[in-house]
Amino acid sequence: MDFAFSPRATELQDRVRSFMDTHVLPAEPVYDRQLAEADDPHALPPIMVELKEKARAEGLWNLFLAHGGWGAGLTNLEYAPLAELMGRSIIGNEVFNCSAPDTGNMELLSLFGTAEQQDRWLKPLLDARIRSCFAMTEPDVASSDARNIRTRVTRDGDHYVVDGRKWYTSGILDPDCELIILMGVSDPDAPTYRQQSMVLIPRDAPGVTVLRDLPMFGYTDRLGHGEVLFENVRVPASNLLGGEGEGFALAQGRLGPGRMHYAMRAVGFAERALRLMCERTLSRVAFGGPLADQGVVREWIARSRIEIEQLRLLVLKSAWLMDTVGNAAARLEVAAIKVAALDVAHRVVDRAVQAHGAAGVSDDTVLARLFSITRALKIADGPDEVHLRTVARQELARYKEKAR
Repeated sequence: MDFAFSPRATELQDRVRSFMDTHVLPAEPVYDRQLAEADDPHALPPIMVELKEKARAEGLWNLFLAHGGWGAGLTNLEYAPLAELMGRSIIGNEVFNCSAPDTGNMELLSLFGTAEQQDRWLKPLLDARIRSCFAMTEPDVASSDARNIRTRVTRDGDHYVVDGRKWYTSGILDPDCELIILMGVSDPDAPTYRQQSMVLIPRDAPGVTVLRDLPMFGYTDRLGHGEVLFENVRVPASNLLGGEGEGFALAQGRLGPGRMHYAMRAVGFAERALRLMCERTLSRVAFGGPLADQGVVREWIARSRIEIEQLRLLVLKSAWLMDTVGNAAARLEVAAIKVAALDVAHRVVDRAVQAHGAAGVSDDTVLARLFSITRALKIADGPDEVHLRTVARQELARYKEKAR
């Protein structure tokens, strides 16, 4: 395994780190204030528009995308440390047009979209002129198993008709959201993993109704997590993404790089929390000296550093494997980083909250928000238990093979 970064990747790390320190981190309180003062809790704060313009002017734009000449052309290994740096701020990824759900949707469109679909949707997304959302999870079934999906996608002549209910459709309440990529059942009688298809639905299509905006541990996300009703929503047959029955395969292709992005962003969360914990415990005095002199606090700091380093190496290995042998061959590692990343990040954030005392559970620091995000992401994008199942199944398969 070779984790050495190319000169270009090293240069980009320096530039992204400098941009984060100079522009993004100082802008966080401005972003929060502008959002609080806005009439619409989902409106884009003006400071974000300014930051995006600066990032694009400096060529720090669409760094995540490697396909079809659309993005920067970085490998997974080259992009991984950039994702970590962006992840040190909750607003970081959006500044560089590298935030979910747009990243996964742009991956899908770049890989499987027709030229017409790319012109209509991908190019505006790459320019950040529009936003998008991904509708898969449903409230009435265990959506961790895609075979449970009930939303129907029915062919009707030159159209598809969509009927169903989705929730936690992240991004749908952003005023700039113009595209919904929806996963639904197009043929319930087909083989298990050929039943689902993906369709592209304009956000303003008749029959699309946002029933409510769902909070996350009490927080209202700027992008919004909508519960959405689709009633007799008609789209042209040309809005099918990929082929009919290819929805599950497309979803799997979307997830490999996406999970690496999440994992390295979690490393960024953990690094931010560890820095805050160290600064806090060095500056606060209790029981005759700085909190940092207490043995239990030093153990928190030491374990956090060890766990972060272990996690980073595991994610870099996964990125390297995706680059060298492909996403399918790296399936075990990709599943493992989804579990490990949020485990570590949530533990480190929890220690930092404890070290801050009452301030840690307030909104005076970013820690309470990081706590809620890292906990929620243990469910989102497939709950940990699904990925543990994948890792265990592949591990056991090795021994079954030896026993024959």
